[in-house]
Amino acid sequence: MINTLVISGGVAAALLAGAAFAQTAYPTKPIRVINPFPPGGSIDVVARPVFDRLRGPLGQPLVMDFRPGGGTLIGASLAAKSPPDGYTLYAAAGQHAIIQSVYRKLPFDVVRDFAAVVNLATGPYLLVVHPSVPAKNVKALLALAKASPGKLNFSSAGAGSGFHMAGELLKLISNTNIAHIPYNGGAPAAVAVLSGEVDMTFGSPAVLLPHLKSGRARALAVSTLQRFAPLPEVPTMREAGLPGFEAASWYGLFAPAGTAREIIDRLVGDINTVLKSAEIKQVFERLGLEPAGGTADDFRTQFLNDIERWAKVAKAANVRVD
Repeated sequence: MINTLVISGGVAAALLAGAAFAQTAYPTKPIRVINPFPPGGSIDVVARPVFDRLRGPLGQPLVMDFRPGGGTLIGASLAAKSPPDGYTLYAAAGQHAIIQSVYRKLPFDVVRDFAAVVNLATGPYLLVVHPSVPAKNVKALLALAKASPGKLNFSSAGAGSGFHMAGELLKLISNTNIAHIPYNGGAPAAVAVLSGEVDMTFGSPAVLLPHLKSGRARALAVSTLQRFAPLPEVPTMREAGLPGFEAASWYGLFAPAGTAREIIDRLVGDINTVLKSAEIKQVFERLGLEPAGGTADDFRTQFLNDIERWAKVAKAANVRVD
């Protein structure tokens, strides 16, 4: 019995020492974070204040590496093929849970080739229109769409993006024909609405809020079940007459599959501490987002649930990308 206890104690001590070593030895150099969207997009706006505050506890900077294009496939492919050493992370939006359902061929598998790290923030999509669109509410917008099928159009951050799928969900539930115009990222998609190049979009509050206040766009609804605190007068999609509509955005970090759990846990611990700070809560509140956090397992479960849910929408709307 004594020998067993001594051996067990030795194993436990070794495990603790290994974990402690991983915690103190990592990181020893800057961490690259691949962003599959252009600068100024919602991931950039959301992640940067978190990264700025992580430099202290981590002792190293997180450096954004912008790799836009290909509907996020360029950045995601690079991340999937990167060494699983903790020095490459992937900053993803909800689109990462959609692409496997809409692309006919992918050079990676979103589940097999990525390890969930942590969800940074969640928030609604905003359905906004250019001021030239005469509809002042969702009911009027859908009436316009039904009166002239295919005449109205909406922008998105790219085929298979969360913004795109929110638009497809709207079309499915309302039985309308609204043309989809894909752009290379959320920021260009928002600019297209602000300039009047397209009629409407589902977009991120982080990008759209300043322009709503200036009158360059008009919000008709929010996609979540609860109203949006910065725009309390704007109804939810369900309140606007679409009871089957619900969608939410998220912004999270992944690592290449095979990254050591000790490294992921170190990142999760420090990021959770930052997300609980009053500063980040204030920053995210201005962006219309809520800090998320939690464990890597929490984020993986959420990710898998989103894959299943959006696969059903993609199939019903026949959304496929070559």
